[in-house]
Amino acid sequence: MQVIVIGGGAAGFFGAIACAQADPQAQITILEAASQPLGKVRISGGGRCNVTHHCFDPKVLIQHYPRGGKTLLGPFSRFQPQDTIAWFKQRGVALKTEADGRMFPVTDDSATIVDCLLTEAKRRGVQLRVRCPVRDLQPHKQQWQVMLKKGELLRGDRVLIATGSNPLGYRWAKQAGHTIISPVPSLFTFKVSDRRLTGLAGISVQSVQVQIGSKKQKLQQTGPLLITHWGVSGPAVLKLSAWGARWLHEQQYQLPLTVNWLPKLNVETVKDWLNQTKQQAPKRQVGNSSPPEIPKRLWQRFVVAAGLTPEQPWAEVSKKAIVRLAQELTQGQYQIQGKGVFKEEFVTCGGVKLAEVDFKTMASRKALGLFFAGEILDIDGVTGGFNFQNAWTTGWLAGQGMGQKSNE
Repeated sequence: MQVIVIGGGAAGFFGAIACAQADPQAQITILEAASQPLGKVRISGGGRCNVTHHCFDPKVLIQHYPRGGKTLLGPFSRFQPQDTIAWFKQRGVALKTEADGRMFPVTDDSATIVDCLLTEAKRRGVQLRVRCPVRDLQPHKQQWQVMLKKGELLRGDRVLIATGSNPLGYRWAKQAGHTIISPVPSLFTFKVSDRRLTGLAGISVQSVQVQIGSKKQKLQQTGPLLITHWGVSGPAVLKLSAWGARWLHEQQYQLPLTVNWLPKLNVETVKDWLNQTKQQAPKRQVGNSSPPEIPKRLWQRFVVAAGLTPEQPWAEVSKKAIVRLAQELTQGQYQIQGKGVFKEEFVTCGGVKLAEVDFKTMASRKALGLFFAGEILDIDGVTGGFNFQNAWTTGWLAGQGMGQKSNE
C-alpha cells in the first residue's frame, strides 16, 4: 500500500509513524515544502516545545478548545495527553509539567522532540522528502494522484492532508467535496495605545479579568496579563482572542476591552479598601499605597487617570476620586485597535468542516482514501499545549485509520 502524507509537521509525522506501526508493509512518504520538517515544533514554547498539557480527563480537556472540543471527546478517549507522554517516554524522551500545567521535554529543547520524531519515522521506514511542494491532488481510478511542483507525479492508495492552515490544503479538501469554514486568526495579542500603559512594556500582573462585549453578548477570561510595546498580551488576552476569534474578526479587531486588575474584587469592595486605606494612613502618599497584586508604576498610572497625583496624601482624596480610582482598578476601559502578532503560537480558527470527517479513523466522508489531521480541521485550542495534543491525537487516529487493511 502506498501512503502519501502531505505536510511534515507534528500531525503529518505522527500520522506517518502510526500508519507504519499499523501496517509495517505500507510504503509511506512524507512530502514537506520547506527545507526542514517540523518547523512549528522547533519554535513552539520559545524553542522548548510545549508538547501537551497535564490534563488527563477528556471531559475537562475538551473545554480548552474554542472550536472542535465536543468532536474531540471520542478521540481523546483513545489517545490523550497520558498516551502522548507514554509515547515519547517509550522512545527515551521524558516530559515534565510546569506550574501552569504545560508540559515540555526535560531538556527544555524542542530539538529533543524533533529528533525523536525524525528517528522514529526513519526507523519505521518512512521516507521524508523536503523541498517538495505539492501543486495538486486529484483522485485517479482507485488512487490519488499527487502532482509535485517540479512536475513529478506520485500515486497513493491513501493520502493524509496535514498541511495546517495552508490555503492549498483547504483548496484540495474543497476539490474533494469538503466544506471549508472560513479561516481567521486565533490566539493573538491586542494592539492598545493608551497613555495609562505607555512606557510600561514588560510589566505583568499575575491575575486579571479581561472582557469584550457587554451584558447581551460578552466574553471574559482570567489569567496573567503582560503589557507590551504595542498593547497587551499574556494568557488572559490570548485565551480571550481564541474564544472571541470570529467576533473580533467581524468587528475588524476594533472593540472596547474592560480590564479588572483585581479580579477577586468588585468596584464596591475596592472602594471599601480605598476608604480604609485613607482612614488608616491619611498622611501617606497615594502613589505609595499600591495593592500587592499591582506593580507600583502601573498603580501610579491609575492614580493619575483618576485625577490624583502620586504625591497627594490620602487625606486630600475626595469621595469622587475614590469612586474613579475603584472604577479604574475594576472596570478599566481600553480600546482594542487591532491584533498584534504572536508568531510563536500562530493558530487559525476554521478549516475542514468536522461533520464531513469520520473521527474514528480521520477518513473523509466525501472521498475514499483521503484523511485529515491537525490544524487543517476546524479545531483550535487555547495556548498551553492543546493545539499539539490535537495534532498528536488526530495524527495517531489517521495513521491507524490508513493502516487498516480495507478502507471501509
